[in-house]
Amino acid sequence: MLRRRLKFLAWLAALLALVLGGSYLFAPQWLLQANVAREAMAAHLEDHSVRAGDTHWVYYEGGQGPTIVLLHGFDADKSVWLETAKLLTPHFHLIIPDLPGWGDSSRVPGASYNIDAQAGRLDAFVRTLGLQRFLLVGHSMGGAIAGVYASEHPERMSALALLDAFGLKGKENAFDRDALAGRNPFVFDDHAGFERATALAYEQPLDLPGRFVDVFIQRNQRDRAFIERSFDELREPGQYLSVQNRLGQLTMPVLGLWCHDDKIVDISALDSLRNGLTAASAISTSTINGCNHMPMEEKPEQTAQILTGFALSH
Repeated sequence: MLRRRLKFLAWLAALLALVLGGSYLFAPQWLLQANVAREAMAAHLEDHSVRAGDTHWVYYEGGQGPTIVLLHGFDADKSVWLETAKLLTPHFHLIIPDLPGWGDSSRVPGASYNIDAQAGRLDAFVRTLGLQRFLLVGHSMGGAIAGVYASEHPERMSALALLDAFGLKGKENAFDRDALAGRNPFVFDDHAGFERATALAYEQPLDLPGRFVDVFIQRNQRDRAFIERSFDELREPGQYLSVQNRLGQLTMPVLGLWCHDDKIVDISALDSLRNGLTAASAISTSTINGCNHMPMEEKPEQTAQILTGFALSH
């Protein structure tokens, strides 16, 4: 009996290895999706969807307590928040959407997806879910959307947190010069291009198996027209200063959180934020060392700790 059981377990192990090996070679996207699903489950988040305005929104929801809405950045999706979310769901009710046009949320061909248009879509989403008095957290492009939304709907906000946010005046860096010259560093067609793009956002190189990198290259190529059109929209002055021009309208408590060595949005933008908040009821700022542009992925524990302290204070 024992011998038969061991033979069965050996056969099962061999079958599993064959399935996993075959998936990695021929369908690596399945393994990536399975890993994201595993991380969402660990964070106690469930997938939901809703129609709001012109968008079919796909979002995570989970946890109990005060509500926090988390917005991702350019050419990203809701999964970037998973490691930080795992530390927040024991204390907060989280809503984490794929922004319109990105991730699994729908995209209207030819429509504008600039900061103002996205803030309008966010309002439709918030109203459809019936959210009241929540903390809105935005990273990078999502920070600009969050800042514009908060300036237009302060009555809905308990507080606002901007993480390495786009839309503020800062010291010009190499990324800014490339962007203003029309060079989009977020498009790539090979492994070297993927490495260059991710090096802009992460302090340490991403150590991903080659077939997984292939999946990201294929996604980038599939979404190339939308990525380039959206990038071009954000190069307009009204977009890259979208939050700067509205700082005086932010009346709620505001947190600015930056990675000290951000190569995309220079840390000097944090000074612009702090100096421009003339009407905010409270101002908090924090910096994190050892990360570049993605604090929620590079330093999830510190990011969660700072957000938790800010949320509980307001």
